[in-house]
Amino acid sequence: MSDTKNPWTTRGAKLYYDNRWIRVIEHDVLDPSGKPGIYGTVHLKNLAIGIVPIDTDGSTYLVGQFRYPFEKYSWEIPEGGGPRDVTPLDSAQRELIEETGLAAGGWAEVLRMDLSNSVSDEEAICFLAWDLTQGTARPEDTEQLQIKRVPFADALAMAWRGEITDSMSVAALLKVELMARRGELPAAVARLFVRP
Repeated sequence: MSDTKNPWTTRGAKLYYDNRWIRVIEHDVLDPSGKPGIYGTVHLKNLAIGIVPIDTDGSTYLVGQFRYPFEKYSWEIPEGGGPRDVTPLDSAQRELIEETGLAAGGWAEVLRMDLSNSVSDEEAICFLAWDLTQGTARPEDTEQLQIKRVPFADALAMAWRGEITDSMSVAALLKVELMARRGELPAAVARLFVRP
């Protein structure tokens, strides 16, 4: 069995940047070989929250928006940030309404993952949502969103073909598909995944 103790020694840290979403820190370290060095980390102040909503016919909803860091348009599951002092489920319910106008009567957590663990501490939590009721979307002022309703199989195929590249979306869609194949979906959702 391998040693799981931290092999790094932190000798100091300097804050380089801080805003309401992220904090960038440079750490003065001794690396695992004992040599001095630096390690830069990005602390995310919110949790990443994602939702795979499933409608009564097995369709799901994708959100399209321009992603500034990559300078490209992206189709994704409904997602956003959740304050760490709010339960992830409360944040998921808020995000789903904000981005799509949908409220869900049924919820199940399906996935937790680290999004970029070599440089950041961003944690993602993804949910499955069903028993949907359509209301009015309330996106933030900075969000110019498109919503499309597609069969779940089509969203899964988009991820498989590389048309959906957002990591939370790909992981959550694949996890829901795997749960369906293994018979692990909540009963209310499992019947929507009946295959010919």
